[in-house]
Amino acid sequence: MEKKKWSTQKMIYTAMLAALAGALMSLEISVPMMPPFYKLDFSDIPSIIALFLMGPASAAAVEVIKILIKLVTVGTNTMYVGEFANLIGIALFVIPMWLVYKKMGKNRKAAIVSMVSSVAIRTAFACFCNACITLPLYAKAMELPLDQVIQMVASVNPSITNLTSFIILATIPFNVIKIGLNCIAGYLLYERIHKVSFVKRAVEA
Repeated sequence: MEKKKWSTQKMIYTAMLAALAGALMSLEISVPMMPPFYKLDFSDIPSIIALFLMGPASAAAVEVIKILIKLVTVGTNTMYVGEFANLIGIALFVIPMWLVYKKMGKNRKAAIVSMVSSVAIRTAFACFCNACITLPLYAKAMELPLDQVIQMVASVNPSITNLTSFIILATIPFNVIKIGLNCIAGYLLYERIHKVSFVKRAVEA
């Protein structure tokens, strides 16, 4: 009976973090010199807290629910392309980060290495995803040639002239900044939350 009680509490914490992530995902910030569909948000913070606090299942649930919350409450400004990319990236966020963290002993060093790994893996995936999936889909959704979409991007950053320069000058720096900030803030908050006695008892039960 005690185990069920704590499992229920974990579900409640996951739901709370998912609701927070959905709200944060709706608070998007434009980034100078970046494409208009590249928006900075801090919705990965609850997912990172869930991962370190309760494991990969909770983190994945937070990621999926936050996307559904945003679609229901705000809709999409990327014609569902951004949300589709986020769904693809969930596994690449949760699985490698958890495996590294678990294998290295679930300590602070393990957390740092797992977050650095996450930034590298997710940025590499973003490059592939942008080049092969999201940009072509975005162009198709807008009923424009891919070259014309790149030209639209060049209006905010003249250094971007083709797909390669788009990846190097937009995709890589944007993802490193966004994922890096989310990881740092998420782990710092996790350390504070995990020290709260009733939370610690609940998630370790």
